[in-house]
Amino acid sequence: MTVNYEELKRLDHTYVWHPFTQMQEWMGENPCIIDRGEGCYLYDIQGRKYIDGVSSLWCNVHGHRKKELDDALKSQIDRISHSTFLGLSHVPGIELARKLIQIAPKGLKRVFYSDNGATAVEVALKIALQYWQLRGETQRLKFASLVEAYHGDTVGAMSVGYSETFHRFHRSLLFPALRLNPPHVFRYYKRMGEKEALQSAIDEAERSLSQEKNSLAALIMEPLMQGAAGMWSQPPGYVRVLSDICRRYRILFVLDEVATGFGRTGKLFACEHEGVSPDILCLAKGMTGGYLPLAVTLTTEEIFSAFLGEYKEYKTFFHGHTYTGNPLGCAVALASLDLFGKEKIIERLQPKIHYVKARLERDFAPLPHVADVRQWGFMVGIELVEEKTTRKKYAPERRTGHKVILEARKRGVMIRPLGDIVILMPPLAIAKSELQTLLDVVYESIRIVTES
Repeated sequence: MTVNYEELKRLDHTYVWHPFTQMQEWMGENPCIIDRGEGCYLYDIQGRKYIDGVSSLWCNVHGHRKKELDDALKSQIDRISHSTFLGLSHVPGIELARKLIQIAPKGLKRVFYSDNGATAVEVALKIALQYWQLRGETQRLKFASLVEAYHGDTVGAMSVGYSETFHRFHRSLLFPALRLNPPHVFRYYKRMGEKEALQSAIDEAERSLSQEKNSLAALIMEPLMQGAAGMWSQPPGYVRVLSDICRRYRILFVLDEVATGFGRTGKLFACEHEGVSPDILCLAKGMTGGYLPLAVTLTTEEIFSAFLGEYKEYKTFFHGHTYTGNPLGCAVALASLDLFGKEKIIERLQPKIHYVKARLERDFAPLPHVADVRQWGFMVGIELVEEKTTRKKYAPERRTGHKVILEARKRGVMIRPLGDIVILMPPLAIAKSELQTLLDVVYESIRIVTES
């Protein structure tokens, strides 16, 4: 098939509205139009090759065109591509639920399917609120979350993960949440040492949660790394202490591992680093290896049992989506989880994590326009500033982060910034040589843009 770049560009600029994209700027540029993927590489329609440095928005695990995942998808298509999960069930949905509970943190026993990270969070919020209503504790109507959290772009997810940049036009739609300052607020903005910053965050959380202990339904947080807020990392111990506080005050502890789950932090789930089991766990992104949209919200049996009763009692959780538990997504997710065992993904990831850490400390941290380097496993944020000592930010109109990704793209690397924070999150399967190239290119691109 003959592909005409100029015609596709015209059609894109005429008809398409891209997410998180200033379209006036987009329509003045030549778009990169992806044609195919292979391994850890993307290829555009003009034949150019790029390392997929952000895992196609943080979800690709095993690389593109992974044979085992392709085969699982094709096999399921030969059976059925979709059947509703409302009032019916199907084989891959049942098998995936069992597999997820086998590998999930201890105590999680039930799987509720949805379509993406934001819907998994919406499900968690609604379950938590209804749980307390069914238990008779009707005063528990509030939620707590972290400052600068991001949990998605649906109304409930925006409410608990408010971002001024993303959500200010929709503020009137949102419900208030109790905001806790995580350790980085004290470390980065208030210039405290790491231990002092951690203790300050813990003290504030204890104080705030104790005051609202009878009105809070749940605390929701991204463990170890707040992703879309700018890759803000949390020191060891923080997640564990918040979990303990919630247990003490009978506040449900909800973990949003949409971004951190399935190996991103160096363990299958981020909460494993802290030895923590939440009451509710939200998963998406990497669950299907980056093939199809699929999400789950896992709960304990105690929470699930509160919803049981005669139909006339109307305890049912009245929530669902057309493609809830889609069989294609479930089938490819099962194949992806099998690969974690067969290919020892987590074990083989460890030396690559150490390599990234060493390179970041040696090469990136000393750069004159790098204010902060944040890492947990294969999640990295490199913050660029105009003046390092005072941490003076670049003016937004300079588009510094955007210029860095365009510079990297010229050199065969595809990355995406969050403002002036350069994000690195490659597929877990990336080879050491590819990882070296990724870091070399990003390093050179940062230098070229910030020193010009």
